[in-house]
Amino acid sequence: MEKKGRIFSGMRPTADRPHLGNMLGALSNWVKLQDDYECYFGIVDWHALTTAYADPRKIKENIRQMAIDWISAGIDPAKSPIFVQSAVKEHAELHLLLSMITPVTWLERCPTYKDQLIQLKEKDLNTYGFLGYPVLMAADILVYRADSVPVGEDQLPHLELAREIARRFNNFYGPIFPEPQALLSKTPLLPGIDGR
Repeated sequence: MEKKGRIFSGMRPTADRPHLGNMLGALSNWVKLQDDYECYFGIVDWHALTTAYADPRKIKENIRQMAIDWISAGIDPAKSPIFVQSAVKEHAELHLLLSMITPVTWLERCPTYKDQLIQLKEKDLNTYGFLGYPVLMAADILVYRADSVPVGEDQLPHLELAREIARRFNNFYGPIFPEPQALLSKTPLLPGIDGR
C-alpha cells in the first residue's frame, strides 16, 4: 500500500509516565497513523533540556520508560522507527543552520513562549535554548522532510514557524524542504487538571 506522506512527531521525556493528554492527543493517533504514513517518532531529549537543563538526571530513565510506554501503546518499531533525538546528530546540525537564518523577532512573537515564561516563572527560562525551542522543533521535522505533523492546537504556532523557516530556507537555497502541514487529532487540546 502506498503511504499518504511522511510524518515526524516526538515527545519530551520530562514526565515519569504518559498522561491522558499524551494518550488521547498523541499516542492513540500515532498508532493509527503508522498504517497510512511513513512515520518517524522521536524521544526529543534535547527539547527536555530547554526546561530541565539545571537538573537533567531523570531524563535518561524517562527516555527508557517512554520507549516502553510507546511500544505498549501500540507503536510498532517495525513500521515506525522510534529513536532518541540526541543519537541523531543531524538534528543538532540542522538546528544550528536554521538558527542562522531565523529572525529573533519570529521566536519572540511565538505565543507559547510568552505563556510558558509566565507559567514556569519558578524556572530561569531566559535562555536561547528555551527561546530557540521552535527552531529545534523545525529541524526535527525538516531533517526527515516530513510533509505532515500530528500536533495539538497548542503546537500550531510552532508548526507555522517551522513552515516559515522552511520557506525562508528554500527561498535562499532552493526547494529543499516541504512545508509541513498539521494533522490535528480528534482531541486537539486536552487541558490538564491544573487548567493548562
